[in-house]
Amino acid sequence: MTVVLVHGNPETAAVWRPMLAELGRDDVVCLSPPGFGAPLPAGFGATVLEYRDWLVGELAALDGPIDLVGHDWGGNHVLAAVNLRPDLVRSWASDTLGAFDPDYVWHELAQRWQTPRVGEADVADRLGSFDARRAALVERGFPEDLASEIAAGQGPELGAAVLLLYRSAVQPVMAELGRDLGGLGTRPGLAVVAGADHVVGSDEYRRRTAARAGARVAELPDLGHWWMVQDPPRAAAALTEFWASL
Repeated sequence: MTVVLVHGNPETAAVWRPMLAELGRDDVVCLSPPGFGAPLPAGFGATVLEYRDWLVGELAALDGPIDLVGHDWGGNHVLAAVNLRPDLVRSWASDTLGAFDPDYVWHELAQRWQTPRVGEADVADRLGSFDARRAALVERGFPEDLASEIAAGQGPELGAAVLLLYRSAVQPVMAELGRDLGGLGTRPGLAVVAGADHVVGSDEYRRRTAARAGARVAELPDLGHWWMVQDPPRAAAALTEFWASL
């Protein structure tokens, strides 16, 4: 069995480190999407569909069976890839199902990044120096050592990837991706619903999409967007319980 973890924005694979210690497994692969702790290949446009196809290629190259987990944009990549190629995984888990609801509206920061000039200015301010990057992560609740580790891995390509990805996902792109979730429904799925996460759609949207995808729901009512950092033992337990039931 192989567990594959895919992170999102503005992270590197280090975001999983606290939870990995709790999982205690030696069969885990952490994939870094291009631009997010990994180089942007020449010719890679960093669009929603290009990230989907990138993940499909990565999964196809791994030995299975695969239990796939995605967070933030990594969660969106997981949903899009598995919906297209469910044959590549044994199971999937994501915390971003609300983004695939037809009524989902991008959060305020995403809308800034989707706006010409405004987005460039915001990204330059947030990602301009190591100290700024680390401070932004600490402000969001990351421990200082983990914030430093992630900030050190946020390369110059991160800002470009953020702008390209979010601008490729202006609605109705996500709604259209979520129109037919038949592929997801052919594999066991888990919707991680962190109650204090306010950027991945409402509780209603997340549960509605989970039902359409035939997914179970793992409730983390008092945790926020970085649930795997806030409470690593509970995060690991939710995933382990799901995998054990398959």
